[in-house]
Amino acid sequence: MANTSGATGFNLDLTELVEEAFERAGSEMRTGYDLRTARRSLNIMFADWANRGINLWTIEPGIINLVQGQNTYPLPNDTIDLLEHLIRTGGNNTATQADLTITRISVSTYATIPNKIQQARPIQIWIQRYNGQTSPISATLTTTITSTSTSVVLNDVTGLPASGFVKIDNEIINYGYITQNTNAVTGTLYNCFRGQQNTIAVGHTAAATVYWQQVPAVTVWPTPDNAQSYQLVYWRLRRTQDAGGGVNIMDVPFRFIPCMAAGLSYYIAGKVPTGMERLPMLKQQYDEAWELAAYEDHEKAALRLVPRQTYIGR
Repeated sequence: MANTSGATGFNLDLTELVEEAFERAGSEMRTGYDLRTARRSLNIMFADWANRGINLWTIEPGIINLVQGQNTYPLPNDTIDLLEHLIRTGGNNTATQADLTITRISVSTYATIPNKIQQARPIQIWIQRYNGQTSPISATLTTTITSTSTSVVLNDVTGLPASGFVKIDNEIINYGYITQNTNAVTGTLYNCFRGQQNTIAVGHTAAATVYWQQVPAVTVWPTPDNAQSYQLVYWRLRRTQDAGGGVNIMDVPFRFIPCMAAGLSYYIAGKVPTGMERLPMLKQQYDEAWELAAYEDHEKAALRLVPRQTYIGR
């Protein structure tokens, strides 16, 4: 009886994956542009996968230490959404640690809260699903600031949201509100928390360029107080990593390799003349491969539904 290989590490690097996809499309990868266009299609396909549901291999846990007076906190730029979240008190103390429910609300619900700076233990959370882009707003610093300044004066606050994040040099700063000078575009950012998103708080000179940083973030309400320590514990859905330069393997588990190859061949077939007649077949193969992989890629735990009842006293 022949011996088995004893290996279980089969995978495809980008070049092998593209070669497989071109062959299924009835063509061959011959030029550097073929690899480039296939890599672009693969990145588009990964973006589409983010719209098809939850991919378990992209779920990552995280913890944010909440600070008194700060209600908005940045998330990593590759965050798609949060799946679960809770407020933890007691930190890592095994005797006093407690995980408490925090309810997700919409922007409409958050907008109706009359006092957004009220301080207490947070019980609600609003998730802002920005994409991490940096947007120029034609603003500069009016005066020099130090690494501990909590207010920032700008020559123009036009285009900035009422609260959010700005980027100055390499530092990201969270601000709580803006006051704009009467009959002028100049204004001041107040209640600033420095060195956000793992950047370092440093001094900045006057005339430094200021950008609006569209950071994915969470806003909690009430704003944390100092009655005890609070942590926001969450599980986030992150983006699948890009295809890369050619020699690396994809950020996809082995069970999705057939689906990835089928999907890329379908995308490529729409670009090459020899693949047009194969499009219906390749589309069917891709859909079937996705259904098989997605069905397997789900939680196996038992589902428990608990009704939530609300009573209004009279």
